Amino acid sequence: MTSKFDLSGRRILITGAGKGLGAAFALAMADAGAEIAAFDIDAAALAGLKQRLPALHTAVVDVADRHAFLAAAAGFGRLDSVVNNAMLIRYDPIEAVDDTLIDRMLAIGIKGSIWGTQALLAQRDPDQPAVILNLASPTGERGFAGTAVYSAVKAAIGSLTRTLAAELGPRGIRVNALAPASIPTPGATAITPREEYERRSVRFPLRRIGHEDDATAAAMFLLSDAASFISGEILHVDGGFSASA
Repeated sequence: MTSKFDLSGRRILITGAGKGLGAAFALAMADAGAEIAAFDIDAAALAGLKQRLPALHTAVVDVADRHAFLAAAAGFGRLDSVVNNAMLIRYDPIEAVDDTLIDRMLAIGIKGSIWGTQALLAQRDPDQPAVILNLASPTGERGFAGTAVYSAVKAAIGSLTRTLAAELGPRGIRVNALAPASIPTPGATAITPREEYERRSVRFPLRRIGHEDDATAAAMFLLSDAASFISGEILHVDGGFSASA
């Protein structure tokens, strides 16, 4: 049974892979045998990741740019899975939201996930099963002050996940989403101090904040053959918060 979690021979594209959960996904999945294409707009972050993972295929890409995204994916070649992880994390009071912020967050979160799906469709072997993994969030399902745009994008990603699971299932493509919470990645702690994460931990049934390993293990499960009959699901990795809030 444990062999089902092996990702040997899989070719996986990960967006927003330069740091945070994206980088953690790349390192863990490569360790499980996968060949990884890491896309990010941050060239320095990708260079740092490649130092840790020399076999990594990297591309400096704005995931909101469909032409650039699809061209970079074609440069990697065959795809078996895509992890649509890229997202601009911004929390603002509703009065501070403007056109520029909305357009950019929608472009990265929604367009980026759709272009990632299109890349998989263009680059997959149609005779082999494939997997799309989107990154949702508990904020897309419950109200959190100051997160209007971020929450709206994550809610849309949840809906997109279920819709694509219905549309692409007949082609042998599974589509699921991961919804992690309170994992203090560099992007998250740039907005919310780690001390605040620790303070929040008392509200979680498991009484701790999350770690990158919690999210990577769940992601690898959903990409693996162990989840071969799971599609259209949003897996919460949040210490029980969604169940108890």
